[in-house]
Amino acid sequence: MAKHDPNEPPPPYYSVAVHAQPPLMPYEEVVYGGGPGVNPSNQLQYIPQYPPPVAAPRVTRPSIPPSTKRRRCCQSNSQFYGGSGGIILLLILLGLAVWLGVRYGARLATTAILYNASENDDVGRNENQPSVPKRDTCSNTTVQCDAIRDCQLGTDETNCVRFGGDGALQVRSSQDGRFLPVCYQGWDRSYADQTCAQLGFRKSYDTKEMNSQQSIGLTLTSRSSLPIQGLVNVSSSCPDQKSVSLQCVDCGRQQSTSRIIGGSIAKLGQWPWQLSLHYRGFHTCGGVLISPDFVVTAAHCFPRSTPSALNPEKWRVYGGVVSQDSLPQPYLVKKILLNENYNNRTNDQDIALLKLTAPVEFNNAVQPACLPAFDQRFPHGTVCWTSGFGTTDAGAARGSRDLMEVTVDIIDVRVCNSSSVYGGSVSKNMLCAGDLDGGRDSCQGDSGGPLVCRAGDDRWNLVGITSWGAGCGRRNKPGVYTRVNSLLPWIYSKMQEERP
Repeated sequence: MAKHDPNEPPPPYYSVAVHAQPPLMPYEEVVYGGGPGVNPSNQLQYIPQYPPPVAAPRVTRPSIPPSTKRRRCCQSNSQFYGGSGGIILLLILLGLAVWLGVRYGARLATTAILYNASENDDVGRNENQPSVPKRDTCSNTTVQCDAIRDCQLGTDETNCVRFGGDGALQVRSSQDGRFLPVCYQGWDRSYADQTCAQLGFRKSYDTKEMNSQQSIGLTLTSRSSLPIQGLVNVSSSCPDQKSVSLQCVDCGRQQSTSRIIGGSIAKLGQWPWQLSLHYRGFHTCGGVLISPDFVVTAAHCFPRSTPSALNPEKWRVYGGVVSQDSLPQPYLVKKILLNENYNNRTNDQDIALLKLTAPVEFNNAVQPACLPAFDQRFPHGTVCWTSGFGTTDAGAARGSRDLMEVTVDIIDVRVCNSSSVYGGSVSKNMLCAGDLDGGRDSCQGDSGGPLVCRAGDDRWNLVGITSWGAGCGRRNKPGVYTRVNSLLPWIYSKMQEERP
């Protein structure tokens, strides 16, 4: 949380250790002095970084005369492809390419290769090898969401459930690929528990009937151990127009609500989903608890250029923390799941999931944030909150010892992509929040932390994950956050793949 001095140069953004060396983050370099036995707390220096560049348009080079090509390549017409011998060799190579295409093209065309975002199992076993996403091979007769596992890793059955407003349960029909509401007739707690366990939540918290907003729905057909998509059939309508509302975890509740707007110290229980991720013993990034077993954070907190950052054993997760000077027993990390589509140049899809070794016990100081509905939108000007242990002054040499909070406004992406702000660098998987006049923002050390907005049911939804920005609290340079509801399919599919 920071208020920026306009006379000072912008600091690097977001990810920084409070008192020790973190893995190097994108767009910044952290330099430490001293050696063994020297307290590094005052040795931290920053080299300024800048927002991700806008991808340059592809440029087609003008045609170069053949003689010039040859001269630049070989400086002699007698070398490579010279005369009739070159033409014959070229024809032979062309024929070989055609034969290979005929021989193997059909096989490649009928094999679907999908990426499994769970990162390979070597993460944590060998810290000297960065993780590589597994590939999932599917048959050419694969049908999505028919409760039959066609792909070796089961990715054809992991994006079949989503939640609308008020917890409206929707399941994807294998018949036509539509997401439809589940009719409430015949539904009970056992179905609720089974569905939530399928999604990685262990069991359900609450389920009830709600008025169906669609003319057709999915009726229950049988009771078995199949996933929910295998227990329903398309029906012309739900009996009594009642469908299922399902909540898998009690979330988004605050135990303390008193606060002061504008970068103040948070109280215990105010943001109970806020976590502190420690790398090799020191705060490096924030995180957000979303279930007893899973934590959402930023992918750039785990750079592949620092292999040990991909080792779960190097990380500790602290919950119920409002001061770095008073830490409870940490949660241990079992697996680091990086989004395989994360682009470390543009910071697009900057999201990661941590699976913990044991479930977290909720209390007044430790509660999960709610994941938003798939279609939930928070319009321009919506007042939300972000929190973290990042620096409180732009360019400061250390992060805050106390958990800080600040109110920020959602900024329309068209405004944020204007030439006076970020000039097109904000993708559809990002959102902006802050104050265009400056002063209210996230800063270094806040990466991976929450941007939460209160929904109509008075619960707090995780709308964004602190990702990047130009400086801290600068005019026309608000914070940029990973847009959570754009990446809900990834979150739910990974939780399902790694469910307890």
